[in-house]
Formats: sequence, structure tokens, C-alpha cells
Amino acid sequence: MSAGSTRTAPFGLDLPMGRAQPSAVRTVIAIVVAVVGSIAACAVLAALGPIVFPRTVGYEHYAFADYAKLTTIGVIGAGIGWPIVTLFSTRAARLYLWLAIIVTVVSFAPDLWIWWKGQDGQAVFVLIVMHVAVAAVTYPAMVFIAPQRRRA
Repeated sequence: MSAGSTRTAPFGLDLPMGRAQPSAVRTVIAIVVAVVGSIAACAVLAALGPIVFPRTVGYEHYAFADYAKLTTIGVIGAGIGWPIVTLFSTRAARLYLWLAIIVTVVSFAPDLWIWWKGQDGQAVFVLIVMHVAVAAVTYPAMVFIAPQRRRA
């Protein structure tokens, strides 16, 4: 390390402990936008699934009630996670991105399980794409609609 340089903690863990959190109102707005946007993205994918993969017509997990409930729960969890991550870093967007990637990959587990148990691979592929779409909608909604406050 050269003279005058400073060392930063991994992922910028400088522990602002509440001094850099997004506003509560903007966080709620971001969560609502993320839920609506994610459900819309899943609806588009559920409609495209049978068009792209005709043998998946009528697939039970393409039902709105099936994916909307789980999507809502997951997005609310991710939305609550954003202000929690900002407790640990004044540059939380990068850490939140890595957590979003990890959680998205872990969320493939139930899909891979149902594929292993005999569900159609093409249908399961669409479910996996739905998980990626939810992450692609939720991350920017949280980070840009409810930006982290600058620490004074």
C-alpha cells in the first residue's frame, strides 16, 4: 500500500448505521413499483412461455395466482432488505447487487427441484427467467427510486 492511500473494507462496509438510509416514503414507493413491475414482467413471460414452448400450454405455474403471490412476497423481502443493507455501507448499491445475484441464483433451487421431480424443462426454464426478470426489475427500482442518502 502506498503512502497516503486508504484501505476500504470489502463491499464498502463502513457501518453508517442509519445515517445513509433511503427515505421511508421513497422505499415504500420503490417496493410498490417493484412489485407491480415484477408481476407485469412475470405475466408477460407466462404469456410468452406457451407461445415459445407450445408444449407448456396450460402449465400450472403460469397461473397468475401462482406466481403473483410468491413474487409479491419475494419483492417485499428484497425491498425491506435494501434499507437494511444501507445500515452497513454508504456505498450499499454494490453489496445489494451481489446479494440480489446470490438470492436470485438460490431462488432457482425450487425450480430445479420440480424439474428434477419430472416437471417439463421448458416450463421450468421460463420460471427461471421469471426469477431473473424479478431481480432485473427490483434492483433498479430500489436503488434508483429510493436512493441511499449521502452521509453528512
